[in-house]
Amino acid sequence: MDNSVEKSKGIDDLKLIWDQVLEQLKTRVTEEGFNTWFKPTRLIEQRNGVLLVEVPNPFFVEWIEEYYGKTLAAALAEVNSAELRVAFQPRKIEPDTARPRFIRKRTLYTQNGSRLQDRYTFKDFVVGENNRFAHAAALAVAEAPSEVYNPLFLYGGVGLGKTHLLQAIGNFLVRTQPKLAVTYIPAETLFIELIDAVEKGTRMEFKNRYRSKDILLIDDIHFLRGKESLQEEIFHLFNHLYEGGKQVVLTSDRPPREIPTLEERLASRFSGGLVVDIQPPDLETRIAILLRKAESEGQNLPKDVAFYIASKIRSNIRELEGALIKLLALSSLTGRGLTTALADEVLHDLLRNRPRTTPNRVVKHVAKTFNVTVEEINSRRRTAPLALARQSAMYLIRKLLGFSLKEIGRCFGGKDHTTVLHAIDKIKKMMGEDMEFKEKMMGIEQRINRG
Repeated sequence: MDNSVEKSKGIDDLKLIWDQVLEQLKTRVTEEGFNTWFKPTRLIEQRNGVLLVEVPNPFFVEWIEEYYGKTLAAALAEVNSAELRVAFQPRKIEPDTARPRFIRKRTLYTQNGSRLQDRYTFKDFVVGENNRFAHAAALAVAEAPSEVYNPLFLYGGVGLGKTHLLQAIGNFLVRTQPKLAVTYIPAETLFIELIDAVEKGTRMEFKNRYRSKDILLIDDIHFLRGKESLQEEIFHLFNHLYEGGKQVVLTSDRPPREIPTLEERLASRFSGGLVVDIQPPDLETRIAILLRKAESEGQNLPKDVAFYIASKIRSNIRELEGALIKLLALSSLTGRGLTTALADEVLHDLLRNRPRTTPNRVVKHVAKTFNVTVEEINSRRRTAPLALARQSAMYLIRKLLGFSLKEIGRCFGGKDHTTVLHAIDKIKKMMGEDMEFKEKMMGIEQRINRG
């Protein structure tokens, strides 16, 4: 059977295509995921090569875009070869105000040819202690490209805001300096374009396309590991742009010198400007993110519900926002209020298989790393190694669990809040001054979050 679809086909043929896409999705997502997000959809029409699909409300658009974009693109590719795209339109939205979001085979969006998504701005980025330096550095680059921090290298775990800051730089420059040639691109897409250029014999066009940029924003540069041909291209591209006074900003899940198989000369180039890490957000920042996100969706999220979600999801902003979107969607569909009970239902499956982080778990991980026992940390002994381990545990309990100073004090035999505050401030200072100690603390935190 020829799966290609001609634009002239009728609505029945198009509905058949969408039904085939849904059948593909059933094999690619969980039954709960399919029933929640795809079963309520309905094909409306075809418009300029786009299948317009109706969903119950705006939250569905955002959730599908964020969590099922690549899966949907793969399913669409399986059942048609005519480059059809899919757009989702929420029900009960006037046609002249509807803004469908497209899912393409690669989930890239375009603003003035820059591949930027306009929702990523500095205004919408919630600043906390975990990302304050990274935010300041990104804003400085946006305000004075090529004059400070070139290159700027941002690194951190999944879902902590690296892509947001990277694209915020681009969006700021597109708006304030429209004559600049700005391009955002994931390293994986760059690699695909390079392979395509080699196959088609257009490698020089590929080189010139990126060498002509004033601002190059490369996401997930750790994708370079093991890809010697792409590393060679990036090395020469970077040198060309840097020597030409052009700004380069990169993101990664780790510092340049910790990317496996990355050539030393590239690691050296990437480290030659400013390298900044982004840490998981503390409780206050997570609550602020939820409240800001709900406000942007036109919803008033009760603070006790925000606190409840933020206390359960600690390390990943993407998961945090995803849980909120699912909560808002469920509330809209069922007519139930935004309560902690409803939030608990939403989080149940997400958190079902995760170990619960407690002060005791934090202390156990700290004890193992500092080569002391839990009993020693909880004792009244004040030797320097024990004091440092105890202070580190206090810092992590504050950061990961959001406990008050008094609550932390009670975890350690009733220490007063000034002692706890001193401990937390000391660890923060040490992390700012001693990179080896900072990496040690980051390692403990990562192991705690992994369970």
